[in-house]
Amino acid sequence: MKVTRLSSGISIRRTIAEGTEQQVTAVKAIIQEVKDYGDEAMFRFTEKWDGAKLTSLRVTEEEISQAVDRFDPQLLVDLTEAAANIRKYHESQQQQGYRLDNEDGSYVAQRVTAIESAGLYVPGGTAAYPSSVLMNVIPAQVAGVPRIVLISPPSKDGTLSDGVLASAHILGITEVYKSGGAQAIAALAYGTESIAPVDKITGPGNIFVALAKREVNGDVAIDMIAGPSEIAIIADDTAYADEVAADLLSQAEHDPLASAVLLTTSKKLADAVSKQVEKQLATLPREAIASPAIANHSMIYLGETMQELITAADQLAPEHLEIMTDDAEAVAEKIHHAGAIFIGRYSSEPIGDYFAGTNHVLPTNSTARFSSALSVYDFIKRTSIIRYSQKAWQNNKEKIARLARLEGLEGHARAVESRSWKKENEQ
Repeated sequence: MKVTRLSSGISIRRTIAEGTEQQVTAVKAIIQEVKDYGDEAMFRFTEKWDGAKLTSLRVTEEEISQAVDRFDPQLLVDLTEAAANIRKYHESQQQQGYRLDNEDGSYVAQRVTAIESAGLYVPGGTAAYPSSVLMNVIPAQVAGVPRIVLISPPSKDGTLSDGVLASAHILGITEVYKSGGAQAIAALAYGTESIAPVDKITGPGNIFVALAKREVNGDVAIDMIAGPSEIAIIADDTAYADEVAADLLSQAEHDPLASAVLLTTSKKLADAVSKQVEKQLATLPREAIASPAIANHSMIYLGETMQELITAADQLAPEHLEIMTDDAEAVAEKIHHAGAIFIGRYSSEPIGDYFAGTNHVLPTNSTARFSSALSVYDFIKRTSIIRYSQKAWQNNKEKIARLARLEGLEGHARAVESRSWKKENEQ
């Protein structure tokens, strides 16, 4: 990995991947095809892009049962325990509505309700992610979403990963479809003969999934536009180079566009980590994916002080931020912008990906400056409720009318004034 010094003139903020003009045009065309031709377009695109010739988009209960039977029993136990951890964490996010009563008999309130349906995209392609099933489904279940749909790209034989289906089984999800890419997002947004549309789409995917989510946003809600994986590590000379390198590579292996950044005050550690990354990369099964990520999108930055590293980390606002320093808790307290923070030597990023209970669907491309991890909050709506009494109306109608006329909205003023005391007495 390249080593460079931080300076006041350098920006390390991640550039948002917008997609090429050709990719955007292709995504728009795919979405229109699905809107126009429904299932027929889905079958055609699945054969073209995934190499699978399907006759049905929906996964049968028998397919799910067979996948569970084939699945490693110990892994089923592990996924079940991970699901329990994730559920426990997200149950703390449940919200209740409230009501504020006034002496004049009026009240205002907020009602919290779940959205009616959610479509959860589970990536496929270079790797299938059973953990993404848990991370997307459980917050929706905790929120109380009545209809939860899974969709994921099939392999060439037309099947979904046993791990994905086993995870769906653990969570009791039976509405599962075979499709990937922009066409899957289009089907969730607009529906086909087989797939009823949903109210919200969540889950990460490749650039075509990201662009499709951007395109349908507004017709349907989305969680975020997720970019390639990112990790940043703040470390001092108490950290172990082999462990730091391993954690950097844990994200580099996701995508050739992934980013792995080390921020350190130790030149000795920087040099050692650079050598360790090269050494470990040589034996990594996904070396062909991780190598371009390390070569083109990763860096080791040397700073003079810990505060300089903290400032740089906040500028980067990474998806994942590990802190391996002498006083990691104190450093973590000073961080303002990160999707998830991992404190101390034993809090390697994959612990959050799989088992700790926090959600691994996180903001990327420096958007942690203003956005958050996927959560129960993504699957609920907050409805404002207003009930004014006659007394409250009488006391406040003139104030409201004046404010309406201040903005040039005579109709608003008249609407408030139209409730006359005489009319009220005649009823």
